[in-house]
Amino acid sequence: MKKLFFSLLALAWFAVGQAQTKAVLTTKISTPSVQCEMCKKKIETYLKRYDGVSLVNVNVKKKETTVKYLTDRINEEEIKTAIANAGYDAGDVTANPDSYKRLPVCCKKPEDGGGMKE
Repeated sequence: MKKLFFSLLALAWFAVGQAQTKAVLTTKISTPSVQCEMCKKKIETYLKRYDGVSLVNVNVKKKETTVKYLTDRINEEEIKTAIANAGYDAGDVTANPDSYKRLPVCCKKPEDGGGMKE
């Protein structure tokens, strides 16, 4: 009888714990306008401010941003828009022009006179 009681108690505890788990997704977003470590730092710092974003990693060489987020608080389109509002292209969302103008020269696209010197 004790074993049955504790088994049911453990099952109930497990079910409640599973019901409270939030859905977490990881997405990779193309960020082709990322040029340097300053770009990386700016995007990572900016996105970490958003509720629901738990991890951000910008890969400068691959020009890709990996974001881990809670689906009940933020979605991929909002993340792309946030990156665009920081001044960078994000997938199919282009950079906010005003934010892009405020970026340092090293963070601007090569066609605009920016980028890292080889």
